[in-house]
Amino acid sequence: MNKMQTTVGSIIQRVFKESNESVRRVVWIGAGGSFGGFYAAQYFMTRNAVTFSSEMFTSNEFVMAPPAYVGYDTLAVVCSMRGTKETCEAARVAKSLGAHVVALYVDPSELTEIADYQVKYESLALDESKTELSNTSIALMMAMELVDRTDGYADHDVAMSAFDNVDAIYRRTVGTTTPLAQKWAEKNKMRKPIYVLGSGPAYGAAYIFSICNIEEMLQISSPTTNSCEYFHGPFETLDKTTSVFQLVSVGRTRPADERSVRFLKEYGGDNVYILDAKEIGLNDLDDRVSEYFNHIIFAPILNNVYMRALSAEIQKSFLTRRYMWKVNY
Repeated sequence: MNKMQTTVGSIIQRVFKESNESVRRVVWIGAGGSFGGFYAAQYFMTRNAVTFSSEMFTSNEFVMAPPAYVGYDTLAVVCSMRGTKETCEAARVAKSLGAHVVALYVDPSELTEIADYQVKYESLALDESKTELSNTSIALMMAMELVDRTDGYADHDVAMSAFDNVDAIYRRTVGTTTPLAQKWAEKNKMRKPIYVLGSGPAYGAAYIFSICNIEEMLQISSPTTNSCEYFHGPFETLDKTTSVFQLVSVGRTRPADERSVRFLKEYGGDNVYILDAKEIGLNDLDDRVSEYFNHIIFAPILNNVYMRALSAEIQKSFLTRRYMWKVNY
C-alpha cells in the first residue's frame, strides 16, 4: 500500500470514528473537469455499494438545490484545483448541513480552509504528475475504501495494487498514441463539431475531453454522447464527413461501444476515430478491476496527447480563453 492509499484510508477511518452518526452516504462535488473527474468513483460506487449511497453534483447545482438527505451521515468529497468560487460555496453549504467535508486540491484556497480534511493531488495536465495521484485516482481510492469498510469489497487488495501500475501504462501509451494523435489532428483540424462517444466507466473521460479539452481549451463545439444513447437520436447526425471520436472501454458496457463502432464504420467516413482501452494498456490490469481504471488512463491521454496534437495542428494555444478569467460571469 503506497503513501496516498494510507492517507485515504486514514481519512475514511477518522470520518467514521469521529462522526456522531453512522456515515452512510457520499456526495462528490466539483465543477468542470473536477466534476467529471468523479465519474470513476461514482461508477464504482453504483456498481458495488449496497448499503452505502453515492451521488455526484456539479458545484453550483449543489449550492442552489442541495439534496434533502445531506447531513451528519454524509461524506462530501469536494474537488477544485485552486478554489473555484462555486465549489468553495458548495463545500460551505455541505458543511452547514452537517456533512464531513474532504477537499481535493492542488493549491491551498478557501476550499482547504472550509474542509475538515484535505488531500493534495497532482494535476493530470502536467507531464511530471503521477497518474495514481490525480484527483480521479484519489477519489476512486476513497470509493473503494468506503465500500470495503461498509459492504465489503472482495477485490480491494487487487485494486489497490493496480494503482501502482497505472503510471507506467500511461507513460507507455503516450509513446504509442502520439503519432496516431498527430494523424487524427491533421485529418480533423477543419472539422466542427467533433462528437465524442463513450459509455460506462469511460463516459467521464469522454465528457471531460468534450467540455474541457475541445470546447474550453480550443473553442471547438464538441457534443458528448453516451454510446448507449447514440441510437436514440444522435446517430442521425452521422454522414461521411462527420468527425466522431469513439472511446471503447473495457468492462461490462464495452458491447455498447462496439455496437456504435460497427455503425460508425459502416455509415461514417474517414473522420471517425476509435481509441480502444485494450490497445492503450488496460488489459495489463487484472480483469477483476480493470473496468474501474478506464478513466484514469483515458483522461490524461486525451488531454496531454490528443488535445495537444489538435492544438498544434490548428495553431491555437490551449492556454487561451475567450471569456474564462477575463469577464464577469
